[in-house]
Amino acid sequence: MNKTTFRVEPLGKAHDRAGFSCGREVLDNYLKKHASQDVEKRVAICFVLTPDGKTVAGFYTLSQYSVNLVSLPEEIARKLPKYPEVPATLIGLLAIAELFRGQKLGEHLLLDARYRCFQQSMQVASAAVVVDAKDEAARYFYRHFEFLSLPGTPNRLFLPMRTIEKLFQKKSL
Repeated sequence: MNKTTFRVEPLGKAHDRAGFSCGREVLDNYLKKHASQDVEKRVAICFVLTPDGKTVAGFYTLSQYSVNLVSLPEEIARKLPKYPEVPATLIGLLAIAELFRGQKLGEHLLLDARYRCFQQSMQVASAAVVVDAKDEAARYFYRHFEFLSLPGTPNRLFLPMRTIEKLFQKKSL
C-alpha cells in the first residue's frame, strides 16, 4: 500500500485553492478568496497541508490575539500576571478537504499548529492558544485535544501554552 506523505507549508501561489472543498462554504470561500489577502495584509498566516505542493488537503490560520484575563477560568487566571489582557495565539480556521477525510489529517494539522504556536511563543509571548469552534463537532474535536471552554463563551476554547509545552517535552524524550 502506498502511503501518501503530507507536508505543511505556508500558502503559496502554486497551491490549488480553487480545488479545495471541505463542505463548509465559509471555510471554502475563505481559502479561495480571502486567505492570500490576509497573508498579504499580515492579519493571518495560512498554512496548507499538501501531498504534492499543489493539492490542498487542509489548512489552518494563525494570528496574534489577546484574552481578557477575567474571561479565563479562575484557576488559570491566578497563575498569570494581573494584566487586563494576556497574549495568545489564535487558530482562526482549520479545515480538511472532503477528499482527505478519515485519515486523521485534522489531528496532524492541529499538532502542527500547536507546535508552531509553542515555537513562536519563545520569540513572541503567548500564554495560550485560542480557537473558535464552528459547531458541536468542532468543539468535540478540540476538547478531545485538551482545549478548555472559556466561561460564558462555549464555542471559544483555549489551551494554556504550558500544556502545549508539556506535550512537546514528552515527544522529545
